[in-house]
Amino acid sequence: MTEELEALRAAAETTARRHQVIERIAWPEGARIAVNVTADFDAMLLRRLLGEPPMQLAKGEFGGRVGIWRLLELFGQHGIQATIFTPGRICELYPQAVRAAAAAGHEVADHMWEHRVPKEPEVERAHLRRAAAALERLTGRRPIGTRSWHTPALLREEGFLYNSHEVPDHRPHYIFEKDGAGPLLNLPFHYAIDDAMFFNFAWLNSENAAQRITDPDRVEAMWWDAFLQQYEVGGYLNICLHPFVSGRALRIAMLDRLFTRMKQLPGVWFPSCEAVARHCLAACPPR
Repeated sequence: MTEELEALRAAAETTARRHQVIERIAWPEGARIAVNVTADFDAMLLRRLLGEPPMQLAKGEFGGRVGIWRLLELFGQHGIQATIFTPGRICELYPQAVRAAAAAGHEVADHMWEHRVPKEPEVERAHLRRAAAALERLTGRRPIGTRSWHTPALLREEGFLYNSHEVPDHRPHYIFEKDGAGPLLNLPFHYAIDDAMFFNFAWLNSENAAQRITDPDRVEAMWWDAFLQQYEVGGYLNICLHPFVSGRALRIAMLDRLFTRMKQLPGVWFPSCEAVARHCLAACPPR
């Protein structure tokens, strides 16, 4: 038992050395909290990769036809600079929406080519470059951020500044590779602040016993508590939305109430992930 405990302790220490958390950070213009509002513009891509039935595919399509437009309108009403994590394939399916997001001042960031990362290194590189090129063609800017499983070393080689995927801490942090190489900044989100966990029936081919459709008022209360806790300590919150999930009218109304309530407190900053990443890299570079 002692040997097992020592092995676990050694593994924990090794993992800890790979993560450099930004303990305290002064946000621009005296802001007390940075709230990244992000949207994963998957549409039907993940549903298709998982071989889900036509009803699920149609639900994803709603995100591209209706949901994304409702979210963009909501962000504009609240003066939020959102980050739209967008698979490259979406540029072929919904180019008007991608252009509209960029024209409205939102960051359009990478979300893989078609919501997967190939295992073969050269194919992975081709997918990342293809996705970045597709986004650049529509927005005029090459993405510098991603929400993906892409290899950190490859992301750095291709000029990416941050990922928004890993969740070892609730604060922005740097992740070094196992050999000490790196690091890459990570802007964490968590499934507790992810709409799909609460509002998506038949999520990821789950069985009936696992289904849940949560009352928006309950989600609003939970997300408000999460926000308030970070606001009180002066921190960071990353909200993950999906157009095919939160683009439904009742959830748009909930988000409208939540953002209105947040804005009533002084010092709440709603930047893009790029703005947070550039500020972290300049104010708190990795050691």
